[in-house]
Amino acid sequence: MTGLKIGYARVSTVGQDLTAQRDGLAALGVDAERIYVDHGLTGTTRVRPGLREALAACRAGDTLVVTKLDRLARSLPDARDIVEELTTRGVRLQLGGSVHDPTDPVGRLLFNVLAMVAEFEADLIRARTREGMAVARAAGKLRGRKPKLTPGREALLVDLYRTGQKNPSDLAELFGVGRSTVYRALQRAGAGVPTAAGAAVASTAAE
Repeated sequence: MTGLKIGYARVSTVGQDLTAQRDGLAALGVDAERIYVDHGLTGTTRVRPGLREALAACRAGDTLVVTKLDRLARSLPDARDIVEELTTRGVRLQLGGSVHDPTDPVGRLLFNVLAMVAEFEADLIRARTREGMAVARAAGKLRGRKPKLTPGREALLVDLYRTGQKNPSDLAELFGVGRSTVYRALQRAGAGVPTAAGAAVASTAAE
């Protein structure tokens, strides 16, 4: 009896659409209920829930189908490991319209070339991302983490402290921040308060 076709699809970001891959797998004979997917996970990440489920669904005589090799793996070692696992279990791998034959020297060569290209493309993407971040940082567009308090909220916090309406602990609870954030805001405003560490020491001494 002919084995089943198990499909796997992956996109690197949650905003990307899997429709094209699903349609491609359907055209290759994979039933919709046998398609396993991963959203927002790169091919360089081996631990992927959808991939794990797809591999677990495969039985001897079945075929794991992907539209392109880079959907399955983005590194040569991972691609080889997956193929070795499938081969050991008697599961075929179909890349688009071609079924990979690990016993054929030419087939192995083509597979390795495809895996190397996928790895190279992944390296290029990482390099471009680093370059883009460096350019944005140089242009002042990347300034670290967003402040916990907006200028307006920080001004209100300082005003409540200066008028004696709230102490640092009350302010921390009111604004939903840590006391260290409150102390820093008050110090920036020149409100004459101790550091968080100094306040803790003073509090302990008072007790």
